[in-house]
Amino acid sequence: METKISVLIAARDAAPTLALTLESVRRQSFAAWECLIADDGSADATRDLAADFCRRDPRFRLLPLPARGVVEARNAALAECRGEWIALLDADDLMRRRRLEKQAAALAADPRLDGVGCHVRYFPRAAAGEGRGEYERWLNGFHDPEGLALERFVEMPVGHPTLLLRAELLREHRYRQMGWPEDWDLLLRLLGAGARIGVVAERLHAWRLRPDSLSRRSPAYSTGSFMRCRAAFLAEQWLPGVQDYVLWGYGGTGKALRAALLEHGRIPSHIVEIHPGRIGNKIHGTPVIAPAGLRGLRGLRVVVSVAGAQARRIIRGAMEDFGLVEGVDYVFAA
Repeated sequence: METKISVLIAARDAAPTLALTLESVRRQSFAAWECLIADDGSADATRDLAADFCRRDPRFRLLPLPARGVVEARNAALAECRGEWIALLDADDLMRRRRLEKQAAALAADPRLDGVGCHVRYFPRAAAGEGRGEYERWLNGFHDPEGLALERFVEMPVGHPTLLLRAELLREHRYRQMGWPEDWDLLLRLLGAGARIGVVAERLHAWRLRPDSLSRRSPAYSTGSFMRCRAAFLAEQWLPGVQDYVLWGYGGTGKALRAALLEHGRIPSHIVEIHPGRIGNKIHGTPVIAPAGLRGLRGLRVVVSVAGAQARRIIRGAMEDFGLVEGVDYVFAA
């Protein structure tokens, strides 16, 4: 059977979880797949576990590599993938049995799509906590490429290990080391290049939470690294050739975003605040206005740095009253 989908897994010291992950691939209802396990210099039994699956099912392939990090491991594996599409998967997560089938069907139904993700469920549930629970609800609120692209500067709006991407597109852009999250960096570059990424609105991916995961221990996933990534792509994609912008919100996130955008020569012309003690004053020489003051401003781009789904809903309503359009006049970036 011709390989349609290559499942790409980069693994290092993943012996405690890898067998269950690979079994979830083996059980897929969609049969035209291969699975490439890029072993990133593991010191445990990861390589032996992967080799055992390869012996039992030739659709599994092992790529032994020296320890160079997840970015290099994924890029090395890209060159070995034979499929027209590449499904991303972490070495400790689980695919629901019909994930590839339903994602392939979504791509077939809309040939304009360059990739598709799906909704997620964190496990174990006890480890999710309020913050992860809120992020899960946000992720699972996306249903179409337009909504996903609109909120791309808030945070990663689709789970990276849920993505099924066109192989030639992924090879063109590849992963890169920038000192910030490589998965968000990749998605922002894809969307900036005009890629359409859809979402299968079903929980087809089980996302494992671990205290020692890369996202919890790597400096690339720190709050400051996220902010530098956000500011770099706002400057490149939302404010290209524009020196000034309107910043809505000057809490902790707004302050950090203003500082990060200054590194790219972007200076707020106005700051929008609802705090009565700030309205009419200046912050670093920038006049502070109430939201209603946006009615008199035209031709400027607004960056909204106010966190929380409820706050975003309220601000969307206000922007609609002002005649401003999301993605044209304003974006959310928190």
